[in-house]
Amino acid sequence: MSGASTQQDDLVISLAADNNATGLRDEITGQGDAVVRALFAILCYQGYGFALLGVGAPFIAQSFHLDQSGIARMYAWISLNAVGALILSRMADRMGRRRIILLSLLLTPLCSLAAAISASANLFILFEIIAYAGIGATFGSSFVMLAEALPIEKRSEGQGWANLAIATGGGGCVILAPILAHYGISWRWLLAVPAAGIVLLPMMSRMLPESARWEHAAARGASAGSHFYDIFSPAYRRRAVPLMVATLLGEASGVAVATWIYYRAVSVVKLSPAQGAAILLIGGVTSNAGLVLGVRMSEWVGRVKSMVILGLSGVAGALAYYWGPPANFVWPMLWLLVAHTWFASAGRGAVVAANSAVTELFPTALRGTIMGWLTLCVAIAAILAQVTIAVLAKPLGGLSNVVGWISLLTIPCAIIWWLFIDETRGLSLEAASGETMDAIQL
Repeated sequence: MSGASTQQDDLVISLAADNNATGLRDEITGQGDAVVRALFAILCYQGYGFALLGVGAPFIAQSFHLDQSGIARMYAWISLNAVGALILSRMADRMGRRRIILLSLLLTPLCSLAAAISASANLFILFEIIAYAGIGATFGSSFVMLAEALPIEKRSEGQGWANLAIATGGGGCVILAPILAHYGISWRWLLAVPAAGIVLLPMMSRMLPESARWEHAAARGASAGSHFYDIFSPAYRRRAVPLMVATLLGEASGVAVATWIYYRAVSVVKLSPAQGAAILLIGGVTSNAGLVLGVRMSEWVGRVKSMVILGLSGVAGALAYYWGPPANFVWPMLWLLVAHTWFASAGRGAVVAANSAVTELFPTALRGTIMGWLTLCVAIAAILAQVTIAVLAKPLGGLSNVVGWISLLTIPCAIIWWLFIDETRGLSLEAASGETMDAIQL
């Protein structure tokens, strides 16, 4: 038998063995409360760091003497962090979710400190790539841990809590940025918060348990028997490929729209930093209702329909934000606030539905791996989006015009979800992922 065939047989055996753990589901999901509490704190912290580049864009551009095309190129380079996030996510399937989350809690503060004192743009880019790799791996591993620790009826709610934590942390960054600007304090002090996060490491190492489902899978050989490329096996290729294509399209839109919210308000529409921060903060807080909507819709109409409906709804808000307000509109801040709240609410609900589906569609041995692959797709999409913005900003009359056109990519993303992604509402993880001997057709 060839080496490839032997590896495939090992995966069949290990995944089938992993399915024997389903009788221990009560034990596995019993750790749900502890996981939610610990991950909420961790995601708040990492959410702050995740928001920093978007909030700090005008100040970073000014500090490094970058125009609109230049800051877009910088952010395109930083998007390479997803290669590291993919590696870390794969390690989460082999070494455990908890270890990777704790490793990321070490990488983020150290690299944030290094970025804060970086004198050159190149060093800043390097350290932000590493920091964001840790943030991306934390997000993916956290979404997976919540899916594995919570009972069927609570899984979408868990994804809602995760996204609320990320939004809460990002809100802290939004509040701090205009305060620093008002008092003439360097934007680099925004990095003090993630740098200080090193104090969380010993506390979280005590609070966060390992995923019991992963431990059972590892004990039975499921993790060791799986490989980086197994999501492309016949058993999972039908799910993985459409998800990756949809992610490329949807995240090109999502990254472009989310990155330049503050920049457009302050540098293009010429609102004050405080007004720009108010748009982000008020819209961000209000749009948390979208998380509740995403949770409810995921249980009422299913993950796929929720993703399609909310994704398409958000396009109108994005276009209103980047192509509005009309000339001489009396209340430009109000226009931008309403538009931002609209697309942010729809987007957050769509993320809850999408994360619920993705973490349910693949087996324990590949659940972190698919999140890593999708993170890589996000990075590729971000690079393509930022490069497109950098190249076309001047020919098309500005960054905002390009972002508006890119936001339309959400439409084919929604079509792919509707046509190709299986519904998982109400199914156990084993049933949703086909984690049985009969379902593995390698």
